[in-house]
Formats: sequence, structure tokens, C-alpha cells
Amino acid sequence: MPPENYRRVAVLIETDDSWGRSVVEAIGQFARQQHWRLLIAPRDSQNRLRLPRKWGGDGVIVHLRTKALATHLRRIGLPTVDVSLMLAEENWLGRVATDDERRAQMAVDHLRQLGLKHFACYAPPLGRYSDQRVKIFARKLQEAGYECSTFGAKEGRQGWAIDHQHVMQWLSKLPRPLGIFAADPYPARQLAEICDLGGIRVPDEVAILAGDDDDLLCNLAWPRLSAIQLGCHALGTEAAKLLDKLMSGGAIPAKPKLIPPIQVCQRHSTDMLAIADSELLAILRYIREHADQGLQVKQLVREFPVSRRSLEQRFREQLGRSPAEEIRRVRLDRAKSMLLESSLAIADIARLCGFASSAHFSTAFHKQHGATPTAWRGEHV
Repeated sequence: MPPENYRRVAVLIETDDSWGRSVVEAIGQFARQQHWRLLIAPRDSQNRLRLPRKWGGDGVIVHLRTKALATHLRRIGLPTVDVSLMLAEENWLGRVATDDERRAQMAVDHLRQLGLKHFACYAPPLGRYSDQRVKIFARKLQEAGYECSTFGAKEGRQGWAIDHQHVMQWLSKLPRPLGIFAADPYPARQLAEICDLGGIRVPDEVAILAGDDDDLLCNLAWPRLSAIQLGCHALGTEAAKLLDKLMSGGAIPAKPKLIPPIQVCQRHSTDMLAIADSELLAILRYIREHADQGLQVKQLVREFPVSRRSLEQRFREQLGRSPAEEIRRVRLDRAKSMLLESSLAIADIARLCGFASSAHFSTAFHKQHGATPTAWRGEHV
């Protein structure tokens, strides 16, 4: 039985996508441990997320998207935690959010690993994400020496048909093959549909990567959309922990707690390699097929008519990394998926991904992610 002095917490987060449901699920798990009573997504007569007038609650966790909602909550004056950075200027509440710097870097790294040299960002104003998500992605590209064209529909223009016309005009002016970062799954799905109707081949001409993964939208789109998997469970848990502290009289942290993204879920929309060097393409495919079999660089030299020096040079010029780094990257990507999707022991994952030993796997993983495989799995599963 819950204690008589249990706390009442309102969760003002939309649950119509995978992100919202995952965050709320994590909040719910913490709430059960603390014997909270949750009020999920309450709405007013205009169907807006709002607290009921006579609700006698103790705290709020909110995905703050509008000034009106911020004003509503500030007037009520309860301890509040925001799970986004859309209204970062609101400093009267606690905040736990996705690390947009690391999300942008993950997107840039993934698109560059495809051999792409031309990039763009698709982010029509849907009220689902901040402008900073786009700006950070563009800045990361500029820091790497690339330009980035950004599409954002003009104010007052709404509707799929109008967007279709203007997006096609925008795409027609951009060089190909092109890598596009879409701010989240909704514009990513729309962009894939526009490309399909306009005769633009995805991923061969335009590779699309969504900034957030949604099981339904990304898997039902044609082609299936690659997306960045966010740490939704960690975000929800940390938001609940922070609210618990605030409701107990704790101070609002000066800075938001940032949750790193987990990985890129690669699907068909980025399943391409924009490399003119046919021999290098064959080598990359060979690495993908044999990386889990203890593959070494010297085997590539034996398998293909290329010197070690030439191989290293061509990898550096086309991909910005060495053959050994590419082999390790493929292994680590597979290992991350196994850590998330299976209950296999670390030693088994190391063996199945082609690492010489558990120790080698742990060292490489820690260098890449700042945590051991065991610790990383515990944080994200």
C-alpha cells in the first residue's frame, strides 16, 4: 500500500510518438518506486496540455513547447522539470534534455561515413523542436569544412502541398549525392514522401537521417528511415529524480542535465556509399561482411590488389579515417546493437563482433563511449 502522504505529479508530455511514450514510461517506473500518483497529459477545454484548476499536486514534469504553457505553469508555482531545450530562456525550473551537441556530431559523423561531401538540413517549423537543433548541426559541418543548406518553410505557409512545391525547388538547386539531416521523424517522413513523388531516389541521390527515432514512422516510411536513437529512458528517469529533489526543497540546478544519444539506427534511407572509387567500395563492403571474423588490415591487402600505403591513403582521403579505424567502427556499431537488443554476456558479444578478447572490446568501447560495455548497457537498457 502506498503511504498516506504520497506525492501527486503531473506529466505534461504528449504520448503520440515513441519519444514521449518512452520518457513517460521511465517516469512511471520511478514513480512506482516512490509511490507517486501520476496525472498523465491533462488537457483543458481547448485540448491544450494544462493542469486542472482544482488539482492539488506537488510537482510537474513537462515538455515545454509554448510560452503560454510556460506562463501557465509559472503562475501555479509548483516545482517543475522541463525535458527539452525549446524554451531555454525559462530559468525558473529544472531541466533535463537531450545533448544536442552530441546528437549533431553523431549525425555529421554518420553522414560523412557514407562518403558524402554535400549536406543539408530539413526543419520546417512544426513546433516540435528548437532552432538550435538545426543551427548546431550546421555549425558542426562548418567546423569540419562543409557547407549546409537549411530548409525552413516561411511563416504563414502551411500544408503538405505548399511544402512539397517549395521543397522540390530547394532540392533541385542542391548538389548530389546529398546527405540531409531532418530535425525529427515527422519532417523526415515528409521529405521521403516528397522525394518519392518527385522522382528523387533515396538513398542513392539523397540520404535522409532523422534526428529522433520513432518505431512507427521510421519503419512505415518508404524507404525505412535511419534515425538517431535517443536516451529516452535515461532522460525520463533523470527528470523524475530531479523533480524528487526539487519537491524536497532542493535548489534548481544552474545548468541543464544533458543526456547523450545512444546510436544511429541505420535503415534503408542511409544505406549507401557515395564513393566513386569502385575498388574502395568493394573493400568497404568486404569489411562490413567480415569485420566480425577477426579481420585485420593485412588481410585486406592480401584480398585486394592494393598496397598498404595506398590503402591507408585512399581511406584517409575518402573517409577521413584509416582501414583499422573503419574495422573497429563496424565492430563497435554491431556491439552496441547487441548490448541494447540482447542479454548476451560481454565475452560473447566481443567474440561475435570479432574482437580478440573481452579486454580488447572493453578498451575500445570505453575509448569511444567513455564507459565500459557493462556500464553503458546498464545506463541504456
